[in-house]
Amino acid sequence: MAILKIYKYPHPVLRAVGERVTAFDETLQTLVADMIETLYACTGAIGLAAQQVGQPLQVFVMDMAAASTKDQLRVYINPEIVQASRNKTMREGCLSFPEYLANVKRPQKITVKAQDQWGQWFEQEATMLEAVCIQHEMDHLNGVLMIDRIESLKTDWITRQPKPLNPELADEEAS
Repeated sequence: MAILKIYKYPHPVLRAVGERVTAFDETLQTLVADMIETLYACTGAIGLAAQQVGQPLQVFVMDMAAASTKDQLRVYINPEIVQASRNKTMREGCLSFPEYLANVKRPQKITVKAQDQWGQWFEQEATMLEAVCIQHEMDHLNGVLMIDRIESLKTDWITRQPKPLNPELADEEAS
């Protein structure tokens, strides 16, 4: 396993639409393991999409416990939202925009259908922050970033004090 470099905006890989996964082979298993290790190397992170580590595929990993227990780890491959509720504005952060938070409107309750890392389909209902995280990571899989979802840079784009990233994870050049 390896900790992968996380690409920051405006790197073009973040705009890549991910290809559907059809081979649940050793290459995919290695990518998933590396993404999980990378997620846990980022203190407080709860989700990581393949585009963020330079792989334009329909894959993301998520752990709502933010690595405190690792018992909530999920792998989502080829995910689709099959049901969504009304929207609510919530604050989001992103490893590809470490200096910012954004107020984004998203459904507060969703049902998602996806495959796990072995190709088995599952369906999951998610609410509030968990639903937001799934939708945020699914946006990455389609080349959509949180900056695309805000209504106003003045009111919805918030500068924060960045936490120091492990230098191995930082993208030195944005291009």
